[in-house]
Amino acid sequence: MESSSACERIIDANLNRSKEALRVVEDILRFNYDDEDLATQTKGIRAHLGSIAKKHIKTVAHRDTQNDCLTQVTLPEEKERESLFDILIANFKRAQESLRVLEEVFKLVSIESSLMCKQSRYKTYILEKQVYDKYSKY
Repeated sequence: MESSSACERIIDANLNRSKEALRVVEDILRFNYDDEDLATQTKGIRAHLGSIAKKHIKTVAHRDTQNDCLTQVTLPEEKERESLFDILIANFKRAQESLRVLEEVFKLVSIESSLMCKQSRYKTYILEKQVYDKYSKY
């Protein structure tokens, strides 16, 4: 049986992960590609997640970073990137994975938040395709 504390920790970690990943995407689109439209779309998704985070701010109380068993684990493929485009795509994937986790775990806590995460996840799929079509040639 799951504990509410575990759910809160999962939500906290994945809200942070998804927002951080989208910030990386936004900054690369903004500063490397000067793409106001795509950067603004990314910022909008991140803001949408911020509104979810505000509803669930108490998840921070369950944060236990110092005792998290995976904070010191880094896989070899995480250590190197070949280009800003590779970083961009890796962070799209990171955001999508964390949004999927949120969608599932929120089913135990808030159906509304679960549906909002699902919507955000689909928006990132669409945005990733736009970015890929526009910049994969570089």
